[in-house]
Amino acid sequence: MNPSRCRIIAIGKVRKTWVQEGIELYRKRLPGLTIVELRDGNPEKEAELIRQTLRSDEWPVMLMEQGETLTSISFSERLRSLGSQRLAFVIGGADGLTAELKTLAHWKLSLSPMTFPHELARLLLIEQLFRAQAIQQGSPYHRA
Repeated sequence: MNPSRCRIIAIGKVRKTWVQEGIELYRKRLPGLTIVELRDGNPEKEAELIRQTLRSDEWPVMLMEQGETLTSISFSERLRSLGSQRLAFVIGGADGLTAELKTLAHWKLSLSPMTFPHELARLLLIEQLFRAQAIQQGSPYHRA
């Protein structure tokens, strides 16, 4: 997994200090990973901002409750199988993603059957990206 080929597009700012600290910890471990924060509003405005931010060479990976749930190893393998494809992981706001935006997804991903605040989802995603890289590198970080 090449972090410089991944972006996280997220609605809203991270306000909780402890979540910010966790995100920064993993960002340092994933040089090249970009996080784009978009202003929150109503779902239609958020969807428009997301559409404007997505690049034509990226595969949108929409994080949603109805998405595919994977183990950390399966997630790592999926990322490896995508090779050099550019990915944009999209985390919606409090009201989630619009139905129209979900149709743009090349991959629908769920971090858990449970629902998390979007700030926490961002931290969980970035940790799983780091874990996927560690698995691919054979690092002891992931203990199965």
